Amino acid sequence: MLYNKGLILADFESIEPKVAYDMIQKDDGNLTILDVRTVDEFKKDGHLADAKLIPLHQLSANLNMLDKSKEILVYCRSGSRSVSASRILTKNGFTVLNISGGMIDWRDDNLPTK
Repeated sequence: MLYNKGLILADFESIEPKVAYDMIQKDDGNLTILDVRTVDEFKKDGHLADAKLIPLHQLSANLNMLDKSKEILVYCRSGSRSVSASRILTKNGFTVLNISGGMIDWRDDNLPTK
């Protein structure tokens, strides 16, 4: 359970939604926001502004859509899929920050969505 939540054996950092939001506000073009939920979730439940959608089950096959020179903020609904995505990305040489709690915590913090 701790492994699946990214609390142990994680080679990436998890950050709180408010920290992620501040990073997005200060971004100078060196940040990619990655949503790893389904297309349906992305459309119906909203998403972060400027987020790139690559569902988790398609991530490994679409790593070429991402720029390794940019830091990646990755999120999902609750934080579980984004931990899996963070592991895949880190293993492939990306610099990753996982938004802990995903969209659930993002909304709980009253942060904006599209």
